[in-house]
Amino acid sequence: MALNITDSNFKELLNSDQLVVVDFWAPWCGPCKMVGPIIDELAKDYEGKVVIGKCDVDENSDVPGEFGIRNIPTVLFFKNGEVVINKWVQHQNPLTRRLLKNTCNIKYTQSELL
Repeated sequence: MALNITDSNFKELLNSDQLVVVDFWAPWCGPCKMVGPIIDELAKDYEGKVVIGKCDVDENSDVPGEFGIRNIPTVLFFKNGEVVINKWVQHQNPLTRRLLKNTCNIKYTQSELL
């Protein structure tokens, strides 16, 4: 399950030595509801390798404002505290998984290469 990222815990999570992936979403957003399970799946698959969380833009305005989040769902990838990928996503699980693996330098399984 993805971490709940808030205005109050964001800076602490960003200080991680690992890649940090943040999904900006809202409960009323249809596309967010499709991306959410993918983010949760990735959080489970990469537990201990990548910090993956979700930030509800309705409950937290500081972090989305700091990064100019205007469309959701948007996923930001942070490395060493800096944004390395800013991607507005749809429910494209293979694309999101590929971005994550490429950014983390994680090897693909044989079935993922097909």
